[in-house]
Amino acid sequence: MSNTISEEIVHVNGTPQKLVIFLHGYIDSADYVEGKISYLLNNLHNTAVHLPQAPIPCEVYEAKRQWYSMHRFDPDDTRKTVPTMDEFRAIYEKMKPGIIEAAEYVNRYIDDCLEQYGLDNGDLYICGFSQGATLAIFLSLMRDSQIGGCVSFSGVMAPHSYLASHYRSAPDFLLIHGTKDNLLRFEALDYTKTRLREMGCAVSEYVIDEGMHRITEDGVAQALAFIEGRSIKKVAI
Repeated sequence: MSNTISEEIVHVNGTPQKLVIFLHGYIDSADYVEGKISYLLNNLHNTAVHLPQAPIPCEVYEAKRQWYSMHRFDPDDTRKTVPTMDEFRAIYEKMKPGIIEAAEYVNRYIDDCLEQYGLDNGDLYICGFSQGATLAIFLSLMRDSQIGGCVSFSGVMAPHSYLASHYRSAPDFLLIHGTKDNLLRFEALDYTKTRLREMGCAVSEYVIDEGMHRITEDGVAQALAFIEGRSIKKVAI
C-alpha cells in the first residue's frame, strides 16, 4: 500500500503519558475536527493528541479527504436509505478491502507516533468520527496488543464477519451516537455494542437525544472522561 500520512495536526500537553489518535470522517479534514474537539485538546493533561490527515483526496469533493473510497463499494450511497439494519450491515461488509487497506497505512502512522513518545499500545486511545470511527473500531480490535481504549462518534463495527474471526484484542469502547443521525443510522450503536461485547469488550455508550451526524460538545466531554478514566455519567461542560 503506497498511501502514507504526511499531514497532521499535533497538540502536546505536558509530558505525554498517553497518545490519542483522532481520525476525521469522510468528506472531512483534520482541521475541521480540531475545531470540534477543542474542549478535549484543552483539558487532557500529559497527553499527545494527533489528528492525521487522510492522504487520499475525497472522491466527492477533492478539497476534502477520505480514508478509503465509499463509492467503490456503495456507488449510489444506498447505505443512507436502505430500510433494514441487515441491508445496511451488508453494505458495510462489502467495504472490507477498503477498511483493511486504510488500516495498513494508519497503523504504520500509529506505530511511528508511539515510538516518537516512547509509549506502548496500552497508552494508546484511538478515536474517530463517522468513517474515521468505523476505522478506529477496526484498528482498535486489530492492534497486536490491547490499547487503552477507543471512542467512536457515529461509527459502526465493520466488517463484522472478518473481525469476529480475526480480532486480536478486546479493549474498552465508548460509543457516541445521535438518535437522529441522518447519515449513519442510530441502530448502528446497538449493533456495534452487541458485537463488541460478544468479543469480550467492555462497552459504554452515550446517546445524544435528537442528535444529528456531528461531533457535539457533550460527546467530546464524555470522550475526555473516558480517556482520563473518570465516570462518564458525571461529565458536564
